[in-house]
Amino acid sequence: MGTQELHIGVVGAGEFAKFAVTAFLRVPGIKVVAVTDINQDAARHLGVAFNLVVYEDFEQLLKNAPVDLVYIATPPYLHFAQSRMALLAGKHVICEKPAALKTSEAEALVELAKAHNLLYVVNLMQRYNPLFGMVKTIIDERLLGDFRHGFFENYASDESLGPSHWFWDLSKSGGIFIEHGVHFFDLFAGWLGEGKVHGALQLRRPAVKESIPAEPTPAAKELIIDRVQATILYKTGPVNFYHGFDQRKILDRQEMRLLFERGDITLYEWVPVKMKLHGLPGAAELKRLEEITAASAAAVAGTITLTYQNPLGKQELYQQMLTAMLSDQWNWIKDRSHIRVIDDDNAVQSLRVAEEATAISKNSQNQQ
Repeated sequence: MGTQELHIGVVGAGEFAKFAVTAFLRVPGIKVVAVTDINQDAARHLGVAFNLVVYEDFEQLLKNAPVDLVYIATPPYLHFAQSRMALLAGKHVICEKPAALKTSEAEALVELAKAHNLLYVVNLMQRYNPLFGMVKTIIDERLLGDFRHGFFENYASDESLGPSHWFWDLSKSGGIFIEHGVHFFDLFAGWLGEGKVHGALQLRRPAVKESIPAEPTPAAKELIIDRVQATILYKTGPVNFYHGFDQRKILDRQEMRLLFERGDITLYEWVPVKMKLHGLPGAAELKRLEEITAASAAAVAGTITLTYQNPLGKQELYQQMLTAMLSDQWNWIKDRSHIRVIDDDNAVQSLRVAEEATAISKNSQNQQ
């Protein structure tokens, strides 16, 4: 690998891999050169779209492809083994979330990467959203006072998740907290510091539902857990996390809110593009808030309301975040003194919280 080019091989050729490769190629010097997938048709499709060499399997890609870094976009149960294989082959690794299905496996990958002086990171890209930095500044500078309470509510679509999809198979996805929740455990940890799980629950999908058989098999009943809730206690207050995968696509929506002594912040969508701030800051704090958000506040019944809207749409912002993530990690590969926005610790800590929430929620279900 030269300092001017980074060659990437892709493992997993689904729609998100295509989305990510498009974002990666925006980084000057990035060359995506190879792809493999158990679904050879999908691999060939991605290969044609980006002029990539298609390899029959992952072992052949590692052995023969001229790649410096492996990007892993496969289902979660494959992440540990594939990341380990890539690291042992001397390749840097960027893996989609989660790092693995167990925290101990993520820790083993971190140690292996360090032993071989290689990059290992999980794509927890939420911290590359400009809104992450705005909210963190508001918290760190106490512009609305101390944090008191928060929530994240994810009312997600299940229309593309049939009853046989790996997402519902806990042995393949790890469950909703592990497969999806790690993004938001990491996001709030970035704002509030380390948190501790104080309670969690999980709920099975009702047997009668259009998207599954009216009389599902016992195995299907066991696997289809479509709603989870966890309470994480941070230094100054709790945050409630709810994830439900039981909505029509047209109703898919997300909201997160942080409440402070003198106001609150609401962010919309799971990749937030909009923030609404309502509160009672002092004159100096208000000036700083307007400076941070480049927005003007409006007075409402003795309080102020300030709205920030990212000019990019959600999909464009998402690609921008992926581009920023790859640029950040490549800067570290070129210069180990570079301080990254996310590193291997994010992968481990977010998975630790998710694994603990999963264990507690299973106990709560057993007691029902």
